[in-house]
Amino acid sequence: MVSHAFIKSTSWRSRTRNEGFVNVGISTDTAEFAVNSIWQWWRHFGRKHYAGAENLLICADGGGSNGSRTKAWKFYLQDLANKTGLSITVAHYPPGTSKWNKIEHKMFSFISINWKGKPLENYEAIINLISATKTKSGLKVKAKLDKKQYKKGFKVSQKDFDKIQLKFHQKFPKWNYTIYPLD
Repeated sequence: MVSHAFIKSTSWRSRTRNEGFVNVGISTDTAEFAVNSIWQWWRHFGRKHYAGAENLLICADGGGSNGSRTKAWKFYLQDLANKTGLSITVAHYPPGTSKWNKIEHKMFSFISINWKGKPLENYEAIINLISATKTKSGLKVKAKLDKKQYKKGFKVSQKDFDKIQLKFHQKFPKWNYTIYPLD
């Protein structure tokens, strides 16, 4: 039996397209998982709908696997920038303000309503319930199961961290920065 407490997911929502994507993991919520979730969104949706994109903006919570102080998050974002050729700008919500994250209100509230009272017996049920989420305003959500086993405790050496093409922004540099693809 699968419990909601064991579900790790990262989601992406396009406001103009009114669609969402949830990557449901089966192991540990790590920086690698968070970045791989962005990669999965880009592979399945982003590059098709935003083919001419040169930049990607990520609005992220301030803590956890994609926290503003997490070196591994930036390390894996560098890999993503290299794979996609996109410059990746990250704007973190300040500590204690994740309630302002629009995805929580615009997408996860409807996912919760959709699976209300239904047993989450296995991952197939979870994926199907998330993917069946639709709203009157036209929001459609897709979900994918991420079967990769992510390991906790990955440490980025200072040598590897220094290789990241990271530019902190002038305004709130702890929370706002851009990572550029390596040439």
